[in-house]
Amino acid sequence: MFRPILRLPALVSPRSNISRAVAQSVPAAISSTEDIQEARAWLAQFHAETIPKNICEFSFSRSSGPGGQNVNKVNSKATLKVPLSSLQPLIPKLLWPVVSSSRYCSERGGELVIQSDDSRKQQENVQKCLLKLNDLIVQAGRDAVPGETSDAQRKRVKNLQKASNENRLKTKKFLSDKKGSRRSSGRPDY
Repeated sequence: MFRPILRLPALVSPRSNISRAVAQSVPAAISSTEDIQEARAWLAQFHAETIPKNICEFSFSRSSGPGGQNVNKVNSKATLKVPLSSLQPLIPKLLWPVVSSSRYCSERGGELVIQSDDSRKQQENVQKCLLKLNDLIVQAGRDAVPGETSDAQRKRVKNLQKASNENRLKTKKFLSDKKGSRRSSGRPDY
């Protein structure tokens, strides 16, 4: 009469979390501390002009939304396409999984597709697309490259671990003594 409800796993989660993708893919990507140091150095000198414009392909189309005749007549919406095969040699290996799993990555084309139609001017939308690409790479660097730990922080963590272990042993000894006092000492229980 009643059938059990089957729950199928969701193919697409409602909230895409970039750090979850990083957590799954970074251990395979991290091969050495040299890769991490290289990525840190690259990110320190990264700026908007680091990515050459010749790998970017722009196309323009009519924008949507309010704007009156401007929307109907002028191709102001900018679409930036960057093939991952052209972008990957320019960025550190640690960033590859994060960039390829970003929301801008097309599923079948193997390229980043970034659109902007915020402005009525085509050139401003082009700049907005480049800014989104820049922000994507910076955010990928923040997510994929672990931060450096200072000596003071290492010392503090070591002291906390030592104190935690001492507290654990003290609690263990206390409970052991309490149980030992409950045990019979050779005299009858009655």
